[in-house]
Amino acid sequence: RYLLYAVGEILLVMIGISLAFQVSNWDDNRIKKNAEIRFYENIKEQILDDKELIAGQRHYNNHYMVQFKYANEIIETNDRSKLDTLGIIVRNLTQYSDFDKEGNIYETMVNSGQIKLLQNHEIVNGIRELEELYNYMNRMENIHYDAMMQHLVVALNPVIAFATNEIKKPDAVFTYEFQNLVVMLMQIMEEKDEVYTNTLYEIERVLKLIDEELK
Repeated sequence: RYLLYAVGEILLVMIGISLAFQVSNWDDNRIKKNAEIRFYENIKEQILDDKELIAGQRHYNNHYMVQFKYANEIIETNDRSKLDTLGIIVRNLTQYSDFDKEGNIYETMVNSGQIKLLQNHEIVNGIRELEELYNYMNRMENIHYDAMMQHLVVALNPVIAFATNEIKKPDAVFTYEFQNLVVMLMQIMEEKDEVYTNTLYEIERVLKLIDEELK
């Protein structure tokens, strides 16, 4: 009888300990899940802001790319009757889009250890892809800036009055060398448009995954 009583007491203690562990694990899981949800919400807010900025830069880039293509046509056809229009566009060759933001969401997650909280690996992979696209975007913007400062500004200073947009040396503008500069800028801008577009697409994909996870 005493042996049965002792065994019963031991079983009760073991059940109590087991329940305590289960409650503790449940509480830990609840805390982790809440932290994971908050992190998804923060990521969503951040990339929504990025989406708006990138869309604006893409529009800015395309606005001037259309102008530069028109300038290229004028130079190609040697249409001197459109010199005033060309002067305005040539002055605008110094305009360039610049998102100028490092993609550091994934890096921050890894360094802080928060990546362990995220159970949806598709979202994690999407964030890593976004970081790579942000870095690519910044590289293209730096290439555009360097091309403008190292080549374009040097070529523009002798031929145009920036204050009035008047082309002072038309013969220098209607050359294949100057046209090459315009074409080079267009090629850079076309690649920028591609990376802007791909980044916006990836943002939409990640946002959809986050919304599904939050539900």
